[in-house]
Amino acid sequence: MKKINELLKLNDIRALSYKRVGNVIISDTNKGKIVIKKNNIKEDIFNYLNTRNFNYYPEMIKDSEYVISKYIEEVNIPEEQKILDLIDLIALLHSKTTHYKEISVDEYKKIYEDLMNNYEYLYEYYNDLITLIDDKVFMSSSEYLLARNISFIFKAIEYGKSYIESWYKKVENLNKMRVVVVHNKLDLSHYIKSDKDYLISWEKSKIDMPLFDLYILYNRHFMDFEFYELLNRYESIYPLKDYELELLFILINMPSKIDFTDNNYDMCISISREIDRLYKSNYLIEQYKKSIYEN
Repeated sequence: MKKINELLKLNDIRALSYKRVGNVIISDTNKGKIVIKKNNIKEDIFNYLNTRNFNYYPEMIKDSEYVISKYIEEVNIPEEQKILDLIDLIALLHSKTTHYKEISVDEYKKIYEDLMNNYEYLYEYYNDLITLIDDKVFMSSSEYLLARNISFIFKAIEYGKSYIESWYKKVENLNKMRVVVVHNKLDLSHYIKSDKDYLISWEKSKIDMPLFDLYILYNRHFMDFEFYELLNRYESIYPLKDYELELLFILINMPSKIDFTDNNYDMCISISREIDRLYKSNYLIEQYKKSIYEN
């Protein structure tokens, strides 16, 4: 606390109370409520955001160890509206920070090989797993749940590998990549609606392809919202290129590795969630491709 108190004193702030919430400290002070956290700020990212006139994050006071920012009181709005506002803000972030970087042909080739290796690994993993389950005289409820749905997992793997081949044909000769500032930790809880829009928790931000923010947001909230409408809304502001959209679909179509544990109840929940995600992913992809074809 000594370092924190020194930073507060240096900025004429007097703490009245401290409360730890997760990885942050919330403090009532003579200048209002503040948030204190470890300094994991990426200066180059924030400097770039400032040059692009994107200032939708809390103002910060920092030293080498800690960051202090104002505690922002959130306006209570329906989550359905909040996710739309978040999509608008992410599209704005991407549009303001778009640039192209020179790449070698090996960069897309590496993505292709990594994706194909992941899909091959998942095929082998689930093939071995279902073989072990099928050999059992009595299946647990979680094993039975997986066995009933294993064909859908294999179907997703088969489709994924064909998507990868199609995607790679479009990018194998490209020598540029469209990149943006990617927040890289998108979650509804990291978006605050107040006097203006705020994005918080930038610790993992980086320069990368825009689709990765959508992929992270989808994995976090696929059960909560209709992503066909959200993706349409995003693209009305910041259209993805066809090969970016296809890579997004490859990623959301990829099954997760389900590691079995002795907790049968938790395993049933994990398997059900993963099957739901794959069904929703398949529906989203088919729905979106159909709309593109019709238009």
